[in-house]
Amino acid sequence: MRIIGGDLRGKMILPPNGYKARPTTDFAKEGLFNTLINEFDFEELEVLDLFSGTGSISYEFASRGVQKVISVEMNPFHCNFIKRCASDFKLKNMQVVHHNVFDFLEICKVKFDIIFADPPYDIDGLENIPTKVFNKELVKEGGYLILEHPDTYSFTEDPRFVKEKKYGNVHFSYFRG
Repeated sequence: MRIIGGDLRGKMILPPNGYKARPTTDFAKEGLFNTLINEFDFEELEVLDLFSGTGSISYEFASRGVQKVISVEMNPFHCNFIKRCASDFKLKNMQVVHHNVFDFLEICKVKFDIIFADPPYDIDGLENIPTKVFNKELVKEGGYLILEHPDTYSFTEDPRFVKEKKYGNVHFSYFRG
């Protein structure tokens, strides 16, 4: 796994043996960022990365010069790995928060241009994530919630749903703030 763009392009992300996260594939990340680069000025973005896993999405945003990215991860082993990588990569625009995502959403008072959520595919309540995010009004007007999910979910009936992009087995549903 590697960082595919920005100042840190080509840097490897090497989780230790026994790491339980399912990272977004490089192929899917490339498609995601190719879409976003055409819609946003990255230097002006504030991003929230939920269920950060390895932190690879956060590193991509940080590498591309966003103002701030907050990476939320509940697993302490994963959280420490993300913090160590952010430090090793000297990412001053990245903050790592060790917290349960659903609890974090309840206390968060900041709005974001982009919220990316890549929950475990078998997590209870995956289908409710868009509602939880939008009920808390965390997406700035014109911003996106981007939810990574398996093909067993469809969000096309959600009134905020904009589009779905598929990259192999990875599905991204986009919701507009």
